[in-house]
Amino acid sequence: MQRIFNRLWSENGAIIPFYFDFAEKEIWYPDFAIKYYCTFASQYISFIERNEVWVNQPLTLKEIREYGLAKSNQRLVDDVDSLFENKELGLHDSMWDTAYSAPHRFAAILDTRFLVILDEFQNITQYIYRREDCEGKPDKSLAGSFHYYSESKIAPMLVTGSYVGWLLNVIGKYLEAGRLKHTSMSPYLTLDEGLEAVYKYAEFCQEPITDESAVLINRLCMADPFFISCVIQSDYKDKDLTTLDGVIDTVDYEISDRESEMSKTWNEYIQLTLQRVDDNRDAKNMLLHLSKYTERDWTPQELKEELHLSLSLNEIQKKLVILSEADVIERGRADIDFRGLRDGTLNLILRNRFEKEIEGSAPELKQEFRDQIAALKAKEQKLQGKLNHLSGKMAEHLLAIAFRRHRYFKLSDFFQDVLETIRLNIVDVRERVIIQRDDGKNLELDVVAESKCGRVILVEVKNTQTQIGLSLVETFQEKVEVYGRLFPDKKILPAFLSLAGFSTDAIEYCQAQGIGTADEIPMF
Repeated sequence: MQRIFNRLWSENGAIIPFYFDFAEKEIWYPDFAIKYYCTFASQYISFIERNEVWVNQPLTLKEIREYGLAKSNQRLVDDVDSLFENKELGLHDSMWDTAYSAPHRFAAILDTRFLVILDEFQNITQYIYRREDCEGKPDKSLAGSFHYYSESKIAPMLVTGSYVGWLLNVIGKYLEAGRLKHTSMSPYLTLDEGLEAVYKYAEFCQEPITDESAVLINRLCMADPFFISCVIQSDYKDKDLTTLDGVIDTVDYEISDRESEMSKTWNEYIQLTLQRVDDNRDAKNMLLHLSKYTERDWTPQELKEELHLSLSLNEIQKKLVILSEADVIERGRADIDFRGLRDGTLNLILRNRFEKEIEGSAPELKQEFRDQIAALKAKEQKLQGKLNHLSGKMAEHLLAIAFRRHRYFKLSDFFQDVLETIRLNIVDVRERVIIQRDDGKNLELDVVAESKCGRVILVEVKNTQTQIGLSLVETFQEKVEVYGRLFPDKKILPAFLSLAGFSTDAIEYCQAQGIGTADEIPMF
């Protein structure tokens, strides 16, 4: 959601973004109203003035009023005066009215558009208190404040939350009649997408990996982007993601160590869920069992018999409903059907935390990881094959990463039939470089890598359903010739990477023109 805000803010277009995160922190009602308004006003002002500082460091009410006076923005001045006056009079509902209605009011007055992004919206029912000492129960009804404005055409709302079931309950109760459209987004990646994520995180974090270790990280993390990010950015003191043992140790640390980012994030989520169930051991037992046997639905009666629970069927049903609302299990077709999530990451976390308590022995996760890798290698002979199912765009990116990472190499390390075998010293690698023909037509080079010696590698990358034919390599040769005319002082080393291979006439043409060829990205 923050990315959507950043994009709209950076584009400086017709839509002004407003992002607010409902934190998991107790807060007094009038203070919350002021926080909400200050966040909105600061982001609005930051957009108008193009000053991003006020996005992360919101202005105070006093500063907002001073800005309103300086810029003749009477709406800001009046709102701040109203907030101060109503707080003094104890009219806290009026304060909140001023705050939550602000985006719609400003959009109407200014004849513009706002996008209201409310993140972790379910928390509005749990952490805002009428009493200043935050004692008693939170006001669960505040979500209903948005009942009318949720259908605004000039300040539409984008509501999100991590606890999807809980969020939907809040929306269903307080924003009924289909006022918000429910759109689910899968947190999972395919294996190919996961491998791309490994490379991207490693490049961004400048974390050394090998092509083989990238495949291992992806498999052990089950292509879970959050798991992958935690492993790549892990604080494990002996982290080495270039070796098999290093990958296993780091993955195990993220699952097993209570101080790891992965473990702390999941623990916070699970503990909050268990508190709502109000019976830790039975809830842990059911949660662990369901996460292990995800291939079928389970009823309260079946769980009672299987796990020897002393709870009544009604009590079990209630706990299962709460667990499903917290999105750690899911509902089946019938009201009494429940199923564990097919989430390997959650399963590992639950086993590490609860298996010893429930079953009497701790899991040997490291050995299980080694067994997975052994099975993977036995099945695939070598892991290279996993690198050949990537999109052409990602293949370009991986080749560019390989050029940057290895830096000193012969082009023959990557491509066959290369005429020059001099060792290169790569000083610059660019992707998708545009050059122009004499007639003004733009041509695109997928990868351009310059060596300190003045030589430059030009690479065309394709991932097609069939082998590359003569016409495409002739088109690439035209690009090489255009580049040569534009940069006559450069010694060009052309190469073509086709993950689907080449036809016979295409290979013969490449050999005649001195174009290196490859059908895979080699591992080192």
